[in-house]
Amino acid sequence: MNISEQQQKAKTLCHISLGTNQLQRASKFYDVVLATLDIYRVTEHEQSVAYGKGYPTFWLQIPYDQGPATVGNGSHIGFMATSKEQVNEFYRVAIDAGAQCNGRPGPRPEYGDAYYGCFVIDLDGHRIEASFWDVNYSK
Repeated sequence: MNISEQQQKAKTLCHISLGTNQLQRASKFYDVVLATLDIYRVTEHEQSVAYGKGYPTFWLQIPYDQGPATVGNGSHIGFMATSKEQVNEFYRVAIDAGAQCNGRPGPRPEYGDAYYGCFVIDLDGHRIEASFWDVNYSK
């Protein structure tokens, strides 16, 4: 896991963690859903599983205090897709794996002309999104 100084300076977040009450089931869900975005399991421990593109940026974990994991009201995690097709596949796989629809794939003009994304609710009730920003978009 060698990360160059330039790569470090280009990042805005180190990682994000979501609590789960069902680590094995949740990690199986994220194994298939995140694979649609070329994001894979990179490490795991007894109480947690981490995903990323070479190093862990998204963690699932049993809460450290051993209390029940709960959902943050108003929070969601947005994953970056590299194409509209990836967004569509993310949505299809997530729904097939048991997620609930929270917004079908498509443009959202209120987010800007370049935006295309979808929203689902995972097995623990967390809201997750996949979005593609077409930076070459022109009207």
